[in-house]
Amino acid sequence: MGGVVVAAVAALILLVSGALRLRDRLGSPESTATYRTLHAASTAARHLRDGLDLAAAGRAARDLRPLLGVEAVALADADGVLAWEGAGEYHRDEVPRHAQVVLDTGRTVRLDERAITCPDPDCPLRSAILAPVVCENRVVAVLASYHHSASSDLVRATEAVADWIATQIDLAELSRERTRVAEAELRALRAQISPHFVYNSLAAIASFVRTDPDRARELLLEFADFTRYSFRSSGPLTSLADELVNIERYLALEEARFGERMQVSLLVAPEVLGVAVPSFAIQPLVENAVQHGIEAKSGVGHISISAQDRGNEAEIAIEDDGAGADPEAIRAVLAGQQSGDHVGLANVDARLRQIFGDEYGLVVETALGAGTRISFRVPKFHPQTKTGTLGRS
Repeated sequence: MGGVVVAAVAALILLVSGALRLRDRLGSPESTATYRTLHAASTAARHLRDGLDLAAAGRAARDLRPLLGVEAVALADADGVLAWEGAGEYHRDEVPRHAQVVLDTGRTVRLDERAITCPDPDCPLRSAILAPVVCENRVVAVLASYHHSASSDLVRATEAVADWIATQIDLAELSRERTRVAEAELRALRAQISPHFVYNSLAAIASFVRTDPDRARELLLEFADFTRYSFRSSGPLTSLADELVNIERYLALEEARFGERMQVSLLVAPEVLGVAVPSFAIQPLVENAVQHGIEAKSGVGHISISAQDRGNEAEIAIEDDGAGADPEAIRAVLAGQQSGDHVGLANVDARLRQIFGDEYGLVVETALGAGTRISFRVPKFHPQTKTGTLGRS
């Protein structure tokens, strides 16, 4: 994604520099308009956040026309005109024919008044520049700028904006792909509830059937509720309270197996219970603590789970005093370069970043023989939750 962002910046720099050259050298109305309306790029980018369709093209075109400082702009693809903005809309019907040449060749086309036929002698559209919008070596759309004249600077500006549109489309696709991968990994994570955990839980339940039937019944209900929660159909976010209830079920099953070898402390600020967190995000972190903080060491193991109020954010942390891990190995897992016992961490990290932004990934503090602390922050208020908090389900 870094290369795509660099391309976006480069395209805008090209557009800015072109506008500045026009302003300094020519002082023409179109160059001044371009210079003064460069801020429209950020607005247009928001419209293209989900890709280029009829609705997005129509909204973006309203910002692209002042960005270029022309009389009209059009966006088209192989299916026809996506949007027209500005004067002379009666020229709209000509766009598919002109755009087809660009779609076929991938080259910018400049049209003069001989190609822009118009019965209106006062029509301001006497020339046009049609530039390809290229994504992954394929022309996906055409940007057309219509004006009373087509200077070489306007050609470069139109091509720069077309490249910028392509970058926004690429970013939208990357975002969708990132979402699809995270959702697929979440489904896989849910579907694979560790066979080791399932076997051990059922074995622990069976061990109580004769000696303590009531305890066995309680544990069986905990196991059923845990699996039901894990496989439930839900959105990407749930409340911290719901996640913690499921963690309690998980720990009840693990405590039945480890007995006094496992000690757990829970410290949660009541005001953060309604904060939204990614579904099924905390259990893999607690499972990691059990495997490496209890199972991997002799004697008693301690696990602490906390959720604290940090102003506009909530901080969730899981800490154990177990065997710890090689920091470089954890770094490789989070970077997607290595799989293994900690693969659940990579999934949680990816979903946190995908939903809240890259500044909200996991923070892992560990060393061999020194235990592990895994923490993450979530904003109290987030657009996906409207009010920022979720009620209990």
